[in-house]
Amino acid sequence: MQRDTIRVISPVDGQLYAEHPLASAADIQRAIDAADTARRDWRQTSLAERRSICLAAVDELLKDRQRLGEEISWQMGRPVRDTTSEIDGFAERARYMIDVAERALSDMIVPGDDGVVRFIRRAPLGIVFCIVPWNYPYLTAVNSIVPALMAGNTVLMKPSSQTPITGERIGQAFRDAGLPQGVFQPLLLSHRDTLDMVSSGRLNHVVFTGSVAGGRAIERAAAGCFIDLGLELGGKDPAYLRADADLEFAVENIVDGAFFNAGQSCCAVERIYAHDDIYQEFVERLLDRVYQYQLGDPLQPATTLGPMVNADAARRVGKQVQQAVARGARAGIDISCFDSPGAAYLAPQVLLDVDHSMPIMRDETFGPAVGVMKVDSDQQAIELMNDTPFGLTASLWTRDREAAEVIGRQLEVGTCLMNRCDYLDPALAWSGVKDSGKGYSLSRLGYQRLTRPQSFYLRGDH
Repeated sequence: MQRDTIRVISPVDGQLYAEHPLASAADIQRAIDAADTARRDWRQTSLAERRSICLAAVDELLKDRQRLGEEISWQMGRPVRDTTSEIDGFAERARYMIDVAERALSDMIVPGDDGVVRFIRRAPLGIVFCIVPWNYPYLTAVNSIVPALMAGNTVLMKPSSQTPITGERIGQAFRDAGLPQGVFQPLLLSHRDTLDMVSSGRLNHVVFTGSVAGGRAIERAAAGCFIDLGLELGGKDPAYLRADADLEFAVENIVDGAFFNAGQSCCAVERIYAHDDIYQEFVERLLDRVYQYQLGDPLQPATTLGPMVNADAARRVGKQVQQAVARGARAGIDISCFDSPGAAYLAPQVLLDVDHSMPIMRDETFGPAVGVMKVDSDQQAIELMNDTPFGLTASLWTRDREAAEVIGRQLEVGTCLMNRCDYLDPALAWSGVKDSGKGYSLSRLGYQRLTRPQSFYLRGDH
């Protein structure tokens, strides 16, 4: 009987790029059994040994960064000039989490009476199941995989069906680094098999990055299993320019934050609020900057804006833009200035005269389109930034650090950034509120989600 397969249709040219068989039911059971067996020995290895293997795996990936970058471009469309930086980012985050592991996992000593030793130790959970998206298949994977392994867990990884090759590459890097068999295993899975694994009762933690609908499906599948979930879901991240913003610096960074990776990032800038005093000049500079993008074949070095992940995604974003225009928004960009090589290629768009009755300002876009609104005060900006079902990041553009902190405390987001956007610092906890998800990853705190506290009360002989 022939297995079902994953067929990767490249957004670059609409052609079949790769085809791989899905894991069978027997494959899945063998993988879970192997992870369950391996965890008993892996949790007993020293932190120094885990560190050595994980660092070696990072080095193995870096050896082939150029080929891995080109594979990303073919699978999901990001310009090749930007894809190798994802491998570098994988290495940066991995090394940070490896470096902080000893401190994050150290015993918490509790002073006690004479003859009694008390401490709390972080114990591994067991089997961690990581469900990884296509938009940043290496960067999102590293957030959980490396700290999970460092904490003594075994890991099963489901790569996206759009970027299945990334699972193979990570698995090979760990094998070449000497990771014992069964400790890390990638699996190509259907949605049904993924949910069945979550509800199997054999996993100890699930990390999912994807859509809100996908997160809800994961929660339903896990009901009654008494396992914790880490869910990084959607975003509708705002940027707010106060009257004292450095416009040249802000425009350069906000445009990149909105249109990098064709806007296909959970923490991309999707809506902009500019103070009335600088609004007009900001818009003029913003539009000039957007017109500088080169839309085209992502394998060409001159291309700065590649296709979206597929034609359906491009149509969805285009429809959201059209709905806003039908309600009175004004398109700031003449898209006829951009050549479109195929159905997945979407010209960048900046919408003016928008308001919060339009989905473009409240619902996730996940594409190269952004709306800009004028505001007259910090308070109005705060109210508008919070007026969305999402709460991942927000960026504030100002020369006043105290004002940024005051505003940030009033924002319903996981991360508040000043004079930076679309950025994830591995030293800080990565989290979201509302429909942006639950749980957190990275930083020393990230290890708490991948371990459980085990208490020790050791009394001397009597």
